[in-house]
Amino acid sequence: MVQAYILIQTEVGKATAVARTIAGVPGVLSAEDVTGPYDVIVKAEAETVDELGRMVVAQVQKVDGITRTLTCPVVHL
Repeated sequence: MVQAYILIQTEVGKATAVARTIAGVPGVLSAEDVTGPYDVIVKAEAETVDELGRMVVAQVQKVDGITRTLTCPVVHL
């Protein structure tokens, strides 16, 4: 299982709606509104890195109100 944090920037005033929508995407463990340079932080998991990438591109990035994403895979060193 691969886990990642997805840092999301949204249009002004869209963070709550984006977080709620993304929370319903299969593989999303949590989606939280935050303050700072990013507006929403998502924790997600998938079977493979490729599956995680497909989820981000095909489902997360298509949510209305998102302007930019940054995916940070979790590593265990």
